[in-house]
Amino acid sequence: MNKLVTDIKSLELETLKNLKNSKAANTLRAYRADFKDFSAFCAKNGLNSMPTEPKILALYLTHLSATSKFSTLKRRIATISVIHKMKGHYLDTKHPVIMENLHGIKRVKGSNQKAKKPILISDLKLIINAIGQTNQSEKKKNRDKALILVGFSGGFRRSELVDINYDDLEFVDEGVKIFIKRSKTDQSGEGMTKAIPYFDNKLFCPVTNLKNWIDYSEINSGKIFDISDKSVALIIKKYASLSGLDSNRYAGHSLRSGFATSTAESGAEERNIMAMTGHKTTQMVRRYIQEANLFKNNALNKIKL
Repeated sequence: MNKLVTDIKSLELETLKNLKNSKAANTLRAYRADFKDFSAFCAKNGLNSMPTEPKILALYLTHLSATSKFSTLKRRIATISVIHKMKGHYLDTKHPVIMENLHGIKRVKGSNQKAKKPILISDLKLIINAIGQTNQSEKKKNRDKALILVGFSGGFRRSELVDINYDDLEFVDEGVKIFIKRSKTDQSGEGMTKAIPYFDNKLFCPVTNLKNWIDYSEINSGKIFDISDKSVALIIKKYASLSGLDSNRYAGHSLRSGFATSTAESGAEERNIMAMTGHKTTQMVRRYIQEANLFKNNALNKIKL
């Protein structure tokens, strides 16, 4: 009997380990931060956070709705559900008290996300020119130009960008192939390869600038950009400000959304955009395409005044 109990305990620990390994490191960090906020709310109000119940979650969502976007509420529900699964508990997140509460919040607040602005081609040129005009070291200039141009041209997530290793690169006649070992939508770790071609204009060419950075820094192993994913956002905000743009409107995701929006504006097909960004569903990509076409397909273009 004791051996059976020991075996079950061992299996439980191994299962918990597998559940954790199924998520990317950044995702787990986000889960911990979200659940910490929920736990603090429960502790303050004398409620159980683990295991919790639908009524308590509904109360938390109402509390959160005063200061948070609707998308944040949905993410917190997903987080709390996953943490419960990891701990071996079931939480009915589709319970009427949760769903009807969400519906009421949505009707009052709306669900539109005021997302950070994408960095479009015109913005990208301003930023690259601004980097060249700063009085910082040539090393930092080379790194930041390569970081921003590669991040934009590959439609990279911040976490993917800072995880690129020297051994992940393969320079070919047409450009560079970059192997992504694991990403947010590739939890099984199958990996994917992104191909970035040479641009005619060397000043804005991601491949040329990546080569310049590698040659200047003499990197031959390890991380290409030895910075944190949070640093990517800070770098973008810094150069957005120097370019005369409103830095508060941009974030680390602005490179990725900028790629999707810019390629959609240029007429790239949905499947080709998804092949580069790694999106598994069309929902977000179609949002970028819709944004890109707001003026392009505007009915007012037919009016002649």
